[in-house]
Amino acid sequence: MSNPNIKLAKFAGFCYGVKRAVETAKKLKEENPDKNVYILGELIHNTDVINELENLGIKTIYELPEKGDGICIVRSHGASPQVFEQIKKAGFEVVDLTCPDVKKVQQRAIELAQNDYFVVIVGKPNHPEVMAIKANADLYSDKVVVATTIEELEPYEAQIKSHRKVGVVVQTTQMVSSLNLIVSHLNTLAKEVLIYNTICQSTAMRQKEAKELARESDLMVVVGSRKSANTSHLAEILKDCTKTVHIENDSELNKELLKGVESIGVTAGASTPQSIIDKVITKIKGVG
Repeated sequence: MSNPNIKLAKFAGFCYGVKRAVETAKKLKEENPDKNVYILGELIHNTDVINELENLGIKTIYELPEKGDGICIVRSHGASPQVFEQIKKAGFEVVDLTCPDVKKVQQRAIELAQNDYFVVIVGKPNHPEVMAIKANADLYSDKVVVATTIEELEPYEAQIKSHRKVGVVVQTTQMVSSLNLIVSHLNTLAKEVLIYNTICQSTAMRQKEAKELARESDLMVVVGSRKSANTSHLAEILKDCTKTVHIENDSELNKELLKGVESIGVTAGASTPQSIIDKVITKIKGVG
């Protein structure tokens, strides 16, 4: 087989929020070598990065101890106000590395709740970012729901109709298509629909560029964790454009897949380190 033509998307790999979180966590440990540095939950959805931080002495914890000392980092997905309180109460110094774009969504959701809108968060209910957005809005209203599909909205339709005004925010890594479907449906139910398209710029650019690349490629390779919402959405979107495979790293690259392929486009999620992307491209070249 001749070497395929490989094109790497410009908007592939770490976004600004992830880069900031990873660099700040490392710097914190460097500046506080004698202090414990913990992250509550995975800083980003990437095992290699979590292992690298672990090797530097930055520990990922999934539950807060009752008593602790040192620094506890709130990850890029954000956390509920209650969690911030618990961290302080346990005796930790809190360092908030919530992505600034995620903070904006939390703020918008709070404003809508305060102004008596029925709040709809377009996103995955069990995703940490969405849980934190909802927890923030819940402090100001008992009319806050999460949905990614019209079916998921159905149980609340009567409430929405009687409430008449609805405010919408979106998980930063969602697909525009999910937002559009839900907004179209809400327009049939409510008198007033106020929409904040809070999909972050980096996600929007990454999706747009990857689609363009997919149209001129026989195969698209999407690199990143299966836990990563933005990576999974990327793969989902591209499957409609061309043959697409979602891999976590180069070890999952199947040689059979590359047989007879002339052009390959490569993109990656916002939490995928450059080193992993480079290995994938090297392997594709090696197979060729």
